[in-house]
Amino acid sequence: MNLIEIRNITKIYEMGTEKLHALDGVDLDIQKNEYVAIMGPSGSGKSTLMNIIGCLDTPTSGDYMLNGKNVHEMDDNELAAIRNKEIGFVFQTFNLLPRSDALHNVELPLVYSGISKSERIERAVRALENVGLSDRMKHKPNELSGGQRQRVSVARALVNEPSIILADEPTGNLDTKTGNEIMLLFEELNRNGNTIIIVTHEEDIALKAHRIVKIRDGKIESDKKN
Repeated sequence: MNLIEIRNITKIYEMGTEKLHALDGVDLDIQKNEYVAIMGPSGSGKSTLMNIIGCLDTPTSGDYMLNGKNVHEMDDNELAAIRNKEIGFVFQTFNLLPRSDALHNVELPLVYSGISKSERIERAVRALENVGLSDRMKHKPNELSGGQRQRVSVARALVNEPSIILADEPTGNLDTKTGNEIMLLFEELNRNGNTIIIVTHEEDIALKAHRIVKIRDGKIESDKKN
């Protein structure tokens, strides 16, 4: 069974009197435990597609089935629960709280899940250990390197044990060596059972995934296994 089924999705933004077709009839299936890169130039629609997959945005028309459920029929609370529990997000800019240490940054999604403090800390510690940061838990973001900050954001994405990790240009602010380390981490997460979807405009990053979906002008241009 497909984890994600997208059928004839369109997204139209109205800019004054003009209409911008960000997505134009997109069909896409992603199975559980796949490792997919969505690739395309700036303005191709790849970020819009990621936002729809991540339930951060809604399509203008079309159907999106996630785990056999129609996302269009979900209310705000159900969508919030999916964003918090089913999907872990990793962003190019890390999105960490500057005044909080790594442990608290990772623990944060669990606060919204109503989990006890002791279990929150236990799970946050485990997530940081999984990304190789057991010795940096009490460090604040400004005391960490770019790669370590991205590892904290990966740990935060993992802490709710989501089935899907969505990463938007996860190596965009990192040097090549550090970027490769983060990509090895995604490979390991995929081997451990996570479905990984990476949005990138960089070919060398996309080639590390097991399948590349290329998007251009709001349409899928190609869909190939690596």
